Amino acid sequence: MKKTLLGTTALVTAGLVAGPALASDPLNVTVSGSLITGFYFVDSDSVGGVSTDDTKVPVVARDLTINAEGTLDNGLVAGATLMLELGDDEGAAVPANDDATFQEVFAYLEGGFGRTEIGATDSASFKMHYSSPWFVPGNGVDSPNIFNSPRTSVRTSTYALLTEDDNKISYFTPRLAGFQLGVSYTPDAGANNPVANGFGISPQNSAVEEVFEIAANYAGEFGAVSVGVDGFYGTGDAPAAGGGDPEEWGVGANLGFAGFTLGGAWYQNEDIARGTQNTAFSGDETEVWTAGLAYGSGPWTVGTAYLESTGERTGLGDTEIEFWQIGGGYSLGAGVDLGLDIQLIEDNNGTNTVDSESAGIVLAISF
Repeated sequence: MKKTLLGTTALVTAGLVAGPALASDPLNVTVSGSLITGFYFVDSDSVGGVSTDDTKVPVVARDLTINAEGTLDNGLVAGATLMLELGDDEGAAVPANDDATFQEVFAYLEGGFGRTEIGATDSASFKMHYSSPWFVPGNGVDSPNIFNSPRTSVRTSTYALLTEDDNKISYFTPRLAGFQLGVSYTPDAGANNPVANGFGISPQNSAVEEVFEIAANYAGEFGAVSVGVDGFYGTGDAPAAGGGDPEEWGVGANLGFAGFTLGGAWYQNEDIARGTQNTAFSGDETEVWTAGLAYGSGPWTVGTAYLESTGERTGLGDTEIEFWQIGGGYSLGAGVDLGLDIQLIEDNNGTNTVDSESAGIVLAISF
């Protein structure tokens, strides 16, 4: 789920010009992919009298990405990205299907004016966000790929996920003196996947609509200390009865020094259902915060991180998740990482509490 922070830079000085602009050479096409798997021993409380498995073999982040990019004769960089997801990757108890579907499909232009993205991809708020560090290969407490609890009563992310991979348009300014601004507009949110709507337009009141998101971050260095800080805000309309006016906002920061990375983030939303990422529900509120410390030296990385999430609904009990992770990773070679992951999770759904402890190895492959 977690993706790379966007750091757009102004590498060319040319702007948009009238008339056709053709690349002198065809766009350069690359194919990449990733797979995260492992083996865990799990000790978890039963849920509703049903016991859970004591071992687990997760297979997540299984995707292939096709990217085409080239520099046009006028100096603009143009490209397209298509991310193919193999089967279900959202942690569902029963995968919706085993088919390969496109998770992201978008085109972009970049130049002295900044960068514009049009299509199905994450928003500027998501791409510019900092949070607690990931030190286990392919997994962390903030937006985990692997979450070893039989129940998830409230969200486990400080990232902006209201529009996730819905069709949108985004603009990122050039980075000036370390600062960058990004904005996104999503006409119709809720599918969280690419929507092919070349014929016709979406009906009104179908989901959360007209979502506007704005984000800003700073990335720089002060002597031997690297600094990254961000803040974001998003709001949309939910015309259907009982939807309210969904809003989400958050901040995040990273500090790096001598191999250490200290990071954390805080997030809050209103009128978004506490058990989901993108469903409008009037009166619901969720607050999430996380902090972590990692150390890397050569091929080794070790660390610990914590996430706490609380959901509120008028007239009903609060829900809460507390999530500790301890572990590390070792790079066996380019694109091959092996890790140790220890998770301590407590989930309170307002009625009862489920505890889960697990430990296992993680193998992450990227190419």
